[in-house]
Amino acid sequence: MGVCALLVFATLVALGSWQVARRAWKLDLIERVEQRIHAAPTAPPSPADWQRNPDVARDAEYQHVRLQGTFDHAKEALVQANTTMGAGFWVVTPLRQADGTAVLVNRGFVPPEARDPAARGTPAPQGNTEVIGLLRLSEPGGGFLRHNDPAADRWFSRDVQAIAAARGIAPVAPYFIDAEAAPRFAAQPAPTAGPVAGTSAEASPQWPAGGLTVVRFPNSHLVYAITWYTLALMVLAGAWVVWRDDQKRRRRQTAQPADAALH
Repeated sequence: MGVCALLVFATLVALGSWQVARRAWKLDLIERVEQRIHAAPTAPPSPADWQRNPDVARDAEYQHVRLQGTFDHAKEALVQANTTMGAGFWVVTPLRQADGTAVLVNRGFVPPEARDPAARGTPAPQGNTEVIGLLRLSEPGGGFLRHNDPAADRWFSRDVQAIAAARGIAPVAPYFIDAEAAPRFAAQPAPTAGPVAGTSAEASPQWPAGGLTVVRFPNSHLVYAITWYTLALMVLAGAWVVWRDDQKRRRRQTAQPADAALH
């Protein structure tokens, strides 16, 4: 019994210590990501980097980047999205760079009524365009319980390779860029005739809306560590109670023959 309790105690302590180490790692990760997000934008990993390091995207995740190229709007993909602005779609468009390589850019969110480019309130950017945003990892497969269906052009995740294959985009970077927010409201011309002529113009929304990247890392390691350590103490306390009761029982058994001899 004592050996089993000791093994369980040691296992629980080890699990608690592992969670403490995981918490330290997570805090360091959060700090590094915060530094990347708020750093000055730099060039993203190059094609040479893609070939040299298969994990280049993971190593540069959330890097603040700046790149230039020409959008190929004919190969745009709409990826279903749920955001703080409601349900709708991410507008993912390939950006063809000067060296011929393409980078998928998540230009931002559009509601269902703005999925048609003509209904977005602003012309799509043409010609050489600068994009500033955050480097993100590809999201292969699809969303929770929903799988991408390239044949039906239904996308539930920003799967770089699958979208590129379906749209005939090559060569393509192994990551995508979440574009930063841009001004979203444009003033409409004021009426030139009628009783309200000359009144102030109203603002109409322009889509897509960028800058909606959610950077959130679950960090419950401290709670888990406390739980494991508490369970370890409970096992230790339980083992002590069993040992104490066993000692009392032994003393009673030892005392009974002595009492019988006196009588």
